[in-house]
Amino acid sequence: MKHLFASLCLMVTFLHASAQCTVPTSEFQLGGHYLIGGLFDIHNANGPADRPESTDCTSKKLIRSSCQRFQVMRFSVEEINNSTNLLPNVCLGYEIFDHCTDLQSFPGILKLISVNGSIQPWDEPYNSLSKLIAVVGTYTSLKTRTVAPLFMMNHIPMISYGAASSIFSRKQNYPSFLRTVKSNKDVIEVIINIVQHFKWRWVAFLNNDDDYGNDGRDLFIKMIKDTEICLAYTKGLHHDTDYSSIFRQIRAQKIGVIIVFAAEWTAEDLIKSAIRDNIKNKVWIADGWSLNKELREKEGIKSIGTVLGVSHRVVTIPGFSDFIYSAKSQNYSENEGQKFCNQISNCSKLSPDDILKVDPSFSFPVYSAVYAIAHALHKVLQCETGRCNCNITVYPHMVLEELKKSNLTLLNQSIEFDENGDPKHGSHSIVFWNDNGDAEEVGYYNFHSSRPLFINTSKIQWFTKKVPISLCSKKCRKGYKKKYHGIHKCCFNCEICPNGTYVNSKEDPYKCIPCKDTEWSAEGSTSCSLRVVEYIPFTDSGAILIMAGTWVLVGLTLAMSVLFAINYNTPVVRSAGGPMCFLILGCLSLSSLSVFFYFGTPTISFCILRFLPFILFYTVCLACFVVRSFQIVCIFKITAKFPKVHSWWMKYHGQWLLITVAFVIQALLLVINYSCAPPKPYNETVWYPDKIILSCDIHLRESSGSVVLLLCLCCLCFIFSYMGKDLPKNYNEAKAITFCLFLLILTWIIFATVYVLYHGKYIQTLNALAVLSSLYSFLLFYFLPKCYIIIFQPHKNTQQYFQGLIQNYTKTISQ
Repeated sequence: MKHLFASLCLMVTFLHASAQCTVPTSEFQLGGHYLIGGLFDIHNANGPADRPESTDCTSKKLIRSSCQRFQVMRFSVEEINNSTNLLPNVCLGYEIFDHCTDLQSFPGILKLISVNGSIQPWDEPYNSLSKLIAVVGTYTSLKTRTVAPLFMMNHIPMISYGAASSIFSRKQNYPSFLRTVKSNKDVIEVIINIVQHFKWRWVAFLNNDDDYGNDGRDLFIKMIKDTEICLAYTKGLHHDTDYSSIFRQIRAQKIGVIIVFAAEWTAEDLIKSAIRDNIKNKVWIADGWSLNKELREKEGIKSIGTVLGVSHRVVTIPGFSDFIYSAKSQNYSENEGQKFCNQISNCSKLSPDDILKVDPSFSFPVYSAVYAIAHALHKVLQCETGRCNCNITVYPHMVLEELKKSNLTLLNQSIEFDENGDPKHGSHSIVFWNDNGDAEEVGYYNFHSSRPLFINTSKIQWFTKKVPISLCSKKCRKGYKKKYHGIHKCCFNCEICPNGTYVNSKEDPYKCIPCKDTEWSAEGSTSCSLRVVEYIPFTDSGAILIMAGTWVLVGLTLAMSVLFAINYNTPVVRSAGGPMCFLILGCLSLSSLSVFFYFGTPTISFCILRFLPFILFYTVCLACFVVRSFQIVCIFKITAKFPKVHSWWMKYHGQWLLITVAFVIQALLLVINYSCAPPKPYNETVWYPDKIILSCDIHLRESSGSVVLLLCLCCLCFIFSYMGKDLPKNYNEAKAITFCLFLLILTWIIFATVYVLYHGKYIQTLNALAVLSSLYSFLLFYFLPKCYIIIFQPHKNTQQYFQGLIQNYTKTISQ
């Protein structure tokens, strides 16, 4: 039994030993059953090339963070090879290249896709098969765009750990491209949300002048279109950029927030120039360089202002630190690495601490990319049973199909790709460079969350002690509209909205919106208020007094008519006009009907009856007084000199003919006027901004004929009555008529003056009062004296008394 157990142990040991992978002789190469390509820009050869030749990468600037990512890939493959669950009897190998330039690293790429040193034509069937199943890399969008087409033709999966340009989401161009970092679109979304959170409106956007940076800038411009953010200044950065000129522009435009969307080596040059040019008190928003420790420790970094950054969530990879320390003690043959393209890792010159303390932002994306490939290969080889089926011929497109279905959890992080090859899950950290030189996490942005952004503002130590302001123009005060000043919507002047308008800052801050006719607003308003509707109701005290006066007038005319009827044959009644007195008194009563329609809510019928009775029947009254004035003058002055005129007047009843003609003409004028343009209710909104005065609209042009006729009659009456001013003192109806006309004219002159100066609701009361005064002037100063004689001085109401007055006047004028 003991011998059997020992034999089994020896067999297991032999099988395990036979499955071990080849010990790497170079950091760049490891043999295995299947190879993963790796493209890392360990050195950066930025700047244009003078001639097309292979670049000596080792002579270029060493990128420490790329050294860390390079070691992460080596660690990931070693960890997978040591695993008993993932690819249990399969050994992964790698072929890593220092992809230091985008245009002169093709030898490394061609070596990856070659088979036995030759390139397989794409339109021919596979004659031999390469061990390459996938590629991890590259870091930048420009380098990825250059080399990706070489892998896309054979659908070799290419998983980038840093290329964030949105163009790689186009599957028709990059069918086998995937990535373990969020695209530029997501990063720009986070940056815009930060800018909006702090209400910054006036920003500069500085970017790498390459695919990555220009894509970020274009996305930023597109995504801020429907926001209040304005891009005040933008500039593409390259190796020979004049940074001083950029800072002069930023100072001139008073830009307080600078978004730097650039690779870490470009950001280093920019920030160092800012310190050198004494740029102070700005807010810097970083993306991929937000965890750059070298810059955080740079002397003078605190003077440039506040640095906020958007970074990938840093995930600590267990065992990686031990791997770096152990790798330092291993000896690799540099000559082995020099067999192809000077692939010598200067990373070995760095201490483990130098590698571990650099920006770890993209380490987990490399780690997850390698593991995603391993899990995909695990499924292709059907390793779920505990042993992989090595008889299956593995083609890259088979690995690609499984990669698209990836759904694994790695270090508590979900690894899954959407239809565009972008990671489905993930979040970004928001960091702040504090006074201790640390990138302190102050918030996060969780995609696909109802409230994705969180920032603990209390942790941020602003250079101004409070949140800085970055505006082209200060916010307008309430009631002021914006008026564009220049080409940017953030630059404007503020103008106060006048009376009758208001500004709604949420809907349209650039327009003063007129209020409705039923509303009003004071200068500088943000809303309209309902106008107060005013008119004179029947219950108004002034209206009650005027209507009472009207009823008194009607009662007086009725009483006078009865008195005149009783004393019809007396000289006073005959001298007052005889039967014409009853016509005048009746027309005065009918004219008073207009007074009642000046009160209450105006309607079409009210507006018509407000003017029609007075104009029509007062025309008859004036025509009667014209006739009476003419008759008085004719009897005493014209009869003797022009007997034929008096004869014709008496023969054809001239007085009634004149009255009838005046009535008919006025009636026709009123019918024509009201047919063309009848009076109608009108809301007076001009004179009082906060009120609506209900009145009637009078069309002066159409009504001018009726008014002219009244004026003509008034003038004729005044002329004739004035001609009889020297008639007998006690028999002087002419003087009474003249005085009544004088009161009439004075009344309407006063009303016209008030009408010009005042347009309130009481103008209707004054109009009714003017009408009533016009009626009372004839009633009181023409008819009332005669009633007084009839009642209190009957001795003067005799034939002898009147004949005596006439004889005395005749003697006087004959002398």
